[in-house]
Amino acid sequence: MERQITNFIFDIDGTLIDTYNMYMPAMIEVMEKHGYHVPANQVEPMKKKLFGITGADSLRQAGIRSEDIPEMVAEWGKLAFSREDQVKVFDGVVSTLKELAARPDTHIAIATSKNQDAYDHHFANVWDWSKWFDAVVTEDQTNKHKPDPDPILLAMKKLGASPESSVYVGDTINDLKAAHNAGIKCAGALYGSSQPQNIADADFPLHEPSDLLKID
Repeated sequence: MERQITNFIFDIDGTLIDTYNMYMPAMIEVMEKHGYHVPANQVEPMKKKLFGITGADSLRQAGIRSEDIPEMVAEWGKLAFSREDQVKVFDGVVSTLKELAARPDTHIAIATSKNQDAYDHHFANVWDWSKWFDAVVTEDQTNKHKPDPDPILLAMKKLGASPESSVYVGDTINDLKAAHNAGIKCAGALYGSSQPQNIADADFPLHEPSDLLKID
């Protein structure tokens, strides 16, 4: 049977790799350093809410003054990458990507809130994953970011993909909204989500990465 979904566009953080413990405690530490105190009972909800969007957008939503954001984003990035040993690849991701990439009728792409340097660091240097992706869209390439559809739409344009043949794979409510705003279906990475209840209504719920192989 001919597959209907032949274009898989991936988020990265919380979907392909678990970077929560690398990024989010570092965000709170940088905020505290700059005088933005987060009450103890609000730390975990804030970390979960702001995970998976650009650094600048995270700090903006946390109430950081615009003039403080550039310096804090830079500090956050340095502190986070000093804790790179906290990063883990989700079980089943590598074998799933390999199988999708090997399908003659299938294309896979990235649409991420990471900047190009962070993408290159992990997917070209730490792991040689870039060979599997036919297109990559990073934070630097669009003016608007998730939940706006622009990163996904650009990835689709690069792939030459139609909406009906495409699915976006992500772990947050912003991923779900961005996919639907782009007019495509969303596969919700429940296995990696910090707030799985927010993506319970995804078109394709994923309890493990290999569930993607069942989508046709």
